[in-house]
Amino acid sequence: MPSRTAPAPTIPRKTAAAKPAKPVATAAKPGAPAPSPAPAARKAPVGRPVGGALKSAGKAALPMAKVALPVAKAVKLKLVRDGFTMPEADHGLIAVLKKRGLGFERPTKKSELLRAGLQALAALDDKRLKAALEALVPIKTGRPKKH
Repeated sequence: MPSRTAPAPTIPRKTAAAKPAKPVATAAKPGAPAPSPAPAARKAPVGRPVGGALKSAGKAALPMAKVALPVAKAVKLKLVRDGFTMPEADHGLIAVLKKRGLGFERPTKKSELLRAGLQALAALDDKRLKAALEALVPIKTGRPKKH
């Protein structure tokens, strides 16, 4: 007659509340700032993708996080909508500069070009700014008449 063996003893499972998770130590690059620990009080919603996983993997292979992720508050800028008139030649420069941006793989919007131009003008000293303004052809302000 075959012998009966006793069932294997079961090992109780450890729950997350029983033992806190230790942070995983990563090798930091020399000169890189140390990563700041995430606040323990703030919990991330379950099912949120981890770090840069969205960029490196397709949506089907996203690991889900159950850890707290730091939430950075973006400074909300007040935006102003404005319109202006410029000569056709100057307006054509926008297309030229946008094409140059594509040459070094940086798609650029008109507003970005204007903002960058303003930053460049602000960096000039008074003498160079005056020379740049004097080089402009004066135009009549207001909306151009429709033909």
